[in-house]
Amino acid sequence: MSLEQAIEAARRRRQRVLAAMGDGVMVLSTAPERVRNRDTHHPYRYDSYFHYLSAFPEPEAVLVLVAGDTPRQFLFCREKNEEREVWDGFRFGPEAAAARFGFDEARPVAELDERMSELLADRPVLHYLLGDDPAWDGRVMGWLNAVRGKARTGVTAPSRIVDARAMLDEMRLIKDAYEIELMDRAAAVSAVAHRQAMAVCRPGLHEYEVEAELLRVFRAGGCAAPAYPPIVAGGAHACVLHYVANDQPLNAGDLLLIDAAGEFAGYAADITRTFPVSGRFEPAQRDAYQLVLAAQAAAIGAVRPGNAWNAPHEAALRLLTQGMVDLKLLAGDVDGLIEREAYKRFYMHRTGHWLGRDVHDAGEYKLNGQWRPFVPGMTLTVEPGIYIRPADDVPEALWNIGIRIEDDVLVTEAGCRVLTEAAPKTVTEIEELMRHG
Repeated sequence: MSLEQAIEAARRRRQRVLAAMGDGVMVLSTAPERVRNRDTHHPYRYDSYFHYLSAFPEPEAVLVLVAGDTPRQFLFCREKNEEREVWDGFRFGPEAAAARFGFDEARPVAELDERMSELLADRPVLHYLLGDDPAWDGRVMGWLNAVRGKARTGVTAPSRIVDARAMLDEMRLIKDAYEIELMDRAAAVSAVAHRQAMAVCRPGLHEYEVEAELLRVFRAGGCAAPAYPPIVAGGAHACVLHYVANDQPLNAGDLLLIDAAGEFAGYAADITRTFPVSGRFEPAQRDAYQLVLAAQAAAIGAVRPGNAWNAPHEAALRLLTQGMVDLKLLAGDVDGLIEREAYKRFYMHRTGHWLGRDVHDAGEYKLNGQWRPFVPGMTLTVEPGIYIRPADDVPEALWNIGIRIEDDVLVTEAGCRVLTEAAPKTVTEIEELMRHG
């Protein structure tokens, strides 16, 4: 998991991009630093696209790839500044950055605007993240106008602007062995965190106390941060899909839904587990839980090469809808209920999403209007759920039950592999762990 491995992986990706661009130019900037309040910043996290091709971790940096007969790779970054390093930490500076990260040339980022009119001259295509940032859109138009201003000297500007996502999303969708190793690590640390949450949970704790255990394990396991704001939702809060307040006491007899995972070396895990605060499922809770667990098993079983992206969702949806009928939440024919989308009252989201550098990762779900087929190297979540709010036509024993079970799955040649299987999810496993701590 060394910096050298990340640098080499990024170098290989740049070579693929240069080979695919013809005579084009690609420009990617990293994420800006964001002010939290006054002179305090949010913890810095680089842009995923930029880091995917550069491995360079510092802010105020721009990658420029110039394809063609003599391809060139440029990095624009902050200059060395010993005074700022005393306050803010080490900076590579252009000279060291070029040598360490494998660029043909690195220059101070202050020179970017001046150099871009030269680098774009007589190039037919410009690739960048079109529409990602209005300020950058304006800056790019400024570069193009500067090149157009040289038309009388025989210089031509790019006549086409291409969204870089079209190429990079397809690359990011298929993980290589190094990326899978990082995702395995993120999954392993996150699974330990969920085990710890189950071990410490008891009535009277607050949601944030359980959250603190998750964050401690993430950091102790080498994750720089959680991959997304943790959801620690007791009782009725579990029926709020993106509940993040995490500030209420945990009550005996309630379920606790935790959707939380760490990010390791830029790669996200994404796990959800639901378990009883008191350590044992009540009968109605158990029935609903077993339904979601069976739906997840059916969905995971549909993840294999050649199957369409939507196959896991369809498999989970049929079981969930039949279960809603069995639990007297819905009445009618399952096919008709699915066609009318009656299930959305209790299951309103889809069964998964791509996973990788971003928790909702890059990649199209359809190709030419059809759900795309799975191929080895894809990573996704599988996360069916059921969310039952109180209502006159809902059995009272099921009120305020919110259950989601989510795992991270890698498509393999033989089918699939669950990366997060170390996080307990059967009723027996959960109750045994909570009994013995």
